[in-house]
Amino acid sequence: MKDTTISNCIKYVGADDKDIGIFEGQYIVPNGISYNSYIILDEKIAIMDTIDARKTDEWISNIEKTLNGRKPDYVIVSHMEPDHAYNIGSLIEKYPDIKIVGNSKTFVFINQFFQIKDLDSRKIEVKEGDVLDLGNHKLHFIMAPMIHWPEVMFEYEETEKVLFSADAFGKFGTLDTDEEWDCEARRYYFNIVGKYGVQVQEILKKASGLDIKTICPLHGPILKENLEYYINKYDIWSSYKPESEGVFIACGSIHGNTLEAGKELKKMLEEKGAPKVVLTDIAREDFAENIEDAFRYGKVIFMASSYNMDLFPPMRNLLTDLKGKNYQNKKVGIVENGTWAPSAGKCMKSIISEMKNIEIVEPIVTIKSRLNEESKKQLDILAEEILKD
Repeated sequence: MKDTTISNCIKYVGADDKDIGIFEGQYIVPNGISYNSYIILDEKIAIMDTIDARKTDEWISNIEKTLNGRKPDYVIVSHMEPDHAYNIGSLIEKYPDIKIVGNSKTFVFINQFFQIKDLDSRKIEVKEGDVLDLGNHKLHFIMAPMIHWPEVMFEYEETEKVLFSADAFGKFGTLDTDEEWDCEARRYYFNIVGKYGVQVQEILKKASGLDIKTICPLHGPILKENLEYYINKYDIWSSYKPESEGVFIACGSIHGNTLEAGKELKKMLEEKGAPKVVLTDIAREDFAENIEDAFRYGKVIFMASSYNMDLFPPMRNLLTDLKGKNYQNKKVGIVENGTWAPSAGKCMKSIISEMKNIEIVEPIVTIKSRLNEESKKQLDILAEEILKD
């Protein structure tokens, strides 16, 4: 378990889930996920969010040990998604006098998820700038709508300078997973929060005025050192700037011929000095990682087979998902394959053209069944053009 120490008064009470396999019904998490929850011990006691139903018993046990006979006064609901808010009912059952702190949208969603008969008498509704006084600790509420639900809010504890950041700055993987933060934080960000870059930029502006010593997200490790590094990553990601130099080749191949052309293109790009070339077979590689890499690199080549006079479905799925996630600011190449009536290029161009600030590089290369000398020459021209600044 990575270090979950925050302070003498702020304690971690979350849990790791190593057996979930698939997160939110779609994201492969080979190293699981953590559900983070915290307790602030003061004259008044605040529980910072609950956790997923899968770890209820462990979470309740952690709370009991931490409280050591005391009773909590508040549960702060930063985010109503069930992996964080499922156990609101469990808390009420165990601690009947507990108050629920949220904003106006929080309580709309609570009424949709739960049937709490005395909700009006136990709710404390807060808005931007409100402060909850716990004694020595004071929580400032910062509304963070659409990161990535409309009710999301952050809390800044002024005494110990801790930012409780909801899903922001989170990552896939349990707390005892030994891996760099970047990769799984990036995959998490672009797949879950990526659509809402404008909103992330707004909350970063709010956070820039705070003296932050610790960031406590709802997934992933507690961040205590080099916070500028993590904040800078979020600035890059949320402004849709290229993060890494290189070319990402996303290849949708039915029988392997398009993939063979992709391997040849990768070789060409490397020989022409591309600092890094990443080639993926989109139908066989992790979809969420394909999304991550498509955002990471500023230069992307989409290669796909034609299918039913249309586009190979895995490529259509990828492009449609990228469009839905506000994909933008890229230099893009297109390669199609088709035996008798190539249609993939037209379909890809149609979807990509609807995205913001995308430069489509000529030529759009057509392969007839397998790469030949003529189409190989066209690939070489495309490689030259995609690498031009």
